[in-house]
Amino acid sequence: MKWRRYGPDVLPLWIAEMDTPLAEPIAGALGQALDRGDTGYAHPGHLPEAFAEFARRHYDWAPDPEHMIVVPDVMRGIEVVLKLVSEPGDGVLINTPVYPPFFSFVAAADRRVVESPLARAAGGAYSIDFEALDRDLGRPDVAVYLLCNPHNPTGLTLSPDELAEISRRAARHGVRILADEVHAPLTFPGNVHTPLATVPGEGAQASIIFVSASKAWNLAGLKAAIAVAGGDAGWAALSTLPVEVTYGTGLLGVVAGEAAFTGGDEWLAALVAGLDGNRHLLAELLAEHLAGVDYVMPDATYLAWLDFRALDLGDDPAAMLLDRGRVALSNGPAFGELGRGHARLNLATSPDLLAEAVRRMAAAIER
Repeated sequence: MKWRRYGPDVLPLWIAEMDTPLAEPIAGALGQALDRGDTGYAHPGHLPEAFAEFARRHYDWAPDPEHMIVVPDVMRGIEVVLKLVSEPGDGVLINTPVYPPFFSFVAAADRRVVESPLARAAGGAYSIDFEALDRDLGRPDVAVYLLCNPHNPTGLTLSPDELAEISRRAARHGVRILADEVHAPLTFPGNVHTPLATVPGEGAQASIIFVSASKAWNLAGLKAAIAVAGGDAGWAALSTLPVEVTYGTGLLGVVAGEAAFTGGDEWLAALVAGLDGNRHLLAELLAEHLAGVDYVMPDATYLAWLDFRALDLGDDPAAMLLDRGRVALSNGPAFGELGRGHARLNLATSPDLLAEAVRRMAAAIER
């Protein structure tokens, strides 16, 4: 999809996948599966146990594999669980600007989006606006808080204290938290990912967390994710998930995810180092060629949230950059009202292509 949606003259830096070779442990496991002719319906295999061990190594978190369910992907899992823990027409709180499928999948579940915008400091950094969050959680129509941590597109990571405060406030208002933590393995040096389930409070214990190897090891097309109960209260809801939901999971996705969580640490460390270099390189390139673009380096993810408003390019700068610069970015308005004048750039490519993208954007804006 990344390379075929637009013409061959377009440099695609929009959809969230990476230009990187497949990790050898994953390639080996997939090759063995194909040698066996193993292409039937998926069984969870040891994917829950593999993730639990990965979480122990990286986050000091020991989730119970018996309280996990394999689902086709993070967003499909969220849609189905929304139907378990809320009623048609209920409000689902999201922190905008946010990943566009949050809007469409909430609507597909017959629920309504309630936007609770992130706060933004003078220097451009985003944070949770706890006063606004508490007000919005207290709305009588809000039943679920769909949390994105690390946050897409801003790259914000939340501290243990912030997550504990979210847990307390959600519990006080009787709101269930569903947490998308798919980008957690892509956290940069100097920042720490804290799983929601590791903080105190009834809100965290009642939460359901969604994880996958899909983003960190570039496996989005293979279709396997895990819904993890934050505690016993979360499992009481998650355990009622219809077994038919798991049938959409891809067997090769399970095989690849198990290999990634079990033997992919070395490859992941090298990847994060390269992405760390790219996020700094992008800052240098923008400062040199597009000084009017506001960019705050992400704490995590391989996504750059670019603010073009000072250049007066209209609500959707990505449209102009595609038309005149032949660079495809994600359209800012799709991320919510606060996305106007912004665009999301995927920096998980080679340094040369990143430099070419900035060169094209600068030339288009100059013209």
